[in-house]
Amino acid sequence: MAYSYFKNSKQDQTAVFDLFFRKNPFGGEFVVFAGLDECIRHIQTFSFSDDEIEYLKSALPTCSPDFFDYLKNINCNNVRVYAIPEGSVVFPRIPLLRLEGPIGILQLLETALLNLVNFPSLVATNAARHRSAAGKNKELIEFGLRRAQGPDGAVSASRNAYLGGFDGTSNVIAGKLFNIPIMGTHAHAFVSSFTDTEKLSDPSIIDASGKKIDDFWAFVCEIRKELHLESTNTGELIAFTAFSRSFPTKALLLVDTYDTLSSGVLNFIILAYSLHKLGYKAVGIRLDSGDLAYLSKCAREIFIKYGNELKIDYFKDFKIVASNDINVGTLESLNQQGHSIDSFGIGTHLVTCQAQPALGCVYKLVEIDSEPRIKLSQEISKVSLPGKKNAYRLWGATSDSPCVDLLTCDDEPAPKVGEKILCRNPFAEHKRAIVSVTKIEPLLVLFFDCGKVVTPISSLAEARARALEQIAAQRPDHLRILNPTPYKVSVSEKLYDRLHDLWLSASPIPEI
Repeated sequence: MAYSYFKNSKQDQTAVFDLFFRKNPFGGEFVVFAGLDECIRHIQTFSFSDDEIEYLKSALPTCSPDFFDYLKNINCNNVRVYAIPEGSVVFPRIPLLRLEGPIGILQLLETALLNLVNFPSLVATNAARHRSAAGKNKELIEFGLRRAQGPDGAVSASRNAYLGGFDGTSNVIAGKLFNIPIMGTHAHAFVSSFTDTEKLSDPSIIDASGKKIDDFWAFVCEIRKELHLESTNTGELIAFTAFSRSFPTKALLLVDTYDTLSSGVLNFIILAYSLHKLGYKAVGIRLDSGDLAYLSKCAREIFIKYGNELKIDYFKDFKIVASNDINVGTLESLNQQGHSIDSFGIGTHLVTCQAQPALGCVYKLVEIDSEPRIKLSQEISKVSLPGKKNAYRLWGATSDSPCVDLLTCDDEPAPKVGEKILCRNPFAEHKRAIVSVTKIEPLLVLFFDCGKVVTPISSLAEARARALEQIAAQRPDHLRILNPTPYKVSVSEKLYDRLHDLWLSASPIPEI
């Protein structure tokens, strides 16, 4: 396509492209925008190396040599990029990015930009939905590295799950790259690797005061007898002892390798009491199988029982982490049943976006040489909104939450607080509303201007804070998991007229 533009001397025509999505994912009514950071970095460094030019010559042997000279000198020094800040809550048809520049270059950017926005935004949105289902006070840990689509997909998922509201990740490289808190515990393999008769190569531990205890295992065995819990699995207890002497301040133990209630939780109590006597506080347990609601409540009762018997108040507050193929539906079910889980480790359903594997962003030409262009379709949802546009979020007089996102023609004056603005559905003539504007937020910001980044890109922490803040500002019925209320996306009267005038002029009149 770029060669055909070049061959027909169109490559330098000034064009405008919009990158947007048509439909919200997961049956919801919002998206958390992610991926802008990588988009801007790609645009900033976009060029072809000598090796790439040589490959293209071999792949496209019929193209004229001057085309490859054109590619060799290509850059984005004549490109402008307007975008919505990363972490923003966004809605269908609103341009996430608006690119202005030579059509040849903008067309070459299409696939990369779609790739850099689609998956990050999908994962961030999925994370936000899990956060909504779990509740704002529950800890959410991304556990998806092992199930993600390759290492690149895994790292991207870890980053964007955090952006969407998760609290941490088990992916250590993502923690290093993006300063995400890393969280996790041991696996079943660690527990089952210890036998009932195994002796620790070094059974010592340093207590909280710095004193060396020569035989921590013997100490644990004394506590076990004191608590009359000799029937628990000894190999599991040795494993817990080994892990706790390695991490005495971070003892979060996986308790379902053998029997959760008859062994795992009780062995945790033995270690928790042992650590307490040495000046440490154990963290809690992880449940990875079984009836999570029932087991968590039983475990909490055990914590309370031994806390009361031993007169240790904090025992009742030990953290209970649950994993095991958790998704949004699981979280809702657990909430309906009632549970005592404090933290959820969520992997497969989060990072693979199993409920919907693609967002479906598109990249459409909307203007060429200052002339608006339209793409028609027999599917109304695929008809594009022509011309360069601005986007605004409006608040009305009846709510503290935003009520509509409005698209206007680029040459229209910006809406003002105090005005009454007619907002129209672009495709249904009878759907319209007048908004008495009390607050306005322009959505599109100039980030990249002719080779330079002119607005700093948000850090991951800033984007995450923006996502959490904007989600909290939305009306609850727009956010609910089941049958959410659609958020209004409207066009101005002038844009509505432009759309329908172009639609009529571009549609052939059939003869019957």
